[in-house]
Amino acid sequence: MVGFGNRLRQLRKEKKLTQRQLAEMVGLRHSVVSFYEIGERSPSPEIIKKLASSLHVSSDYLLGIDRGETVDLFGLDEEDKHLVRTMVETLRSKKQKER
Repeated sequence: MVGFGNRLRQLRKEKKLTQRQLAEMVGLRHSVVSFYEIGERSPSPEIIKKLASSLHVSSDYLLGIDRGETVDLFGLDEEDKHLVRTMVETLRSKKQKER
């Protein structure tokens, strides 16, 4: 199971963010993000919410409670949201056929 620090590092890298950039997004020093990633410190609930929002995932996903990722559709109109949902369903169908 992936721990909080590893998941934070993985998501940060997927978003092509440095520790400093992520820290600035949530109002922290970059050393604090480093401590979170290596497991030396644990964030407060408020910081968890800020990190999750900045990384466009749920707090549950960031904490490893929910294994499924979410897709942030904020700012998209209904037509674009429909296109994203259709693409996800198409990919799921493709995976099921491959099995």
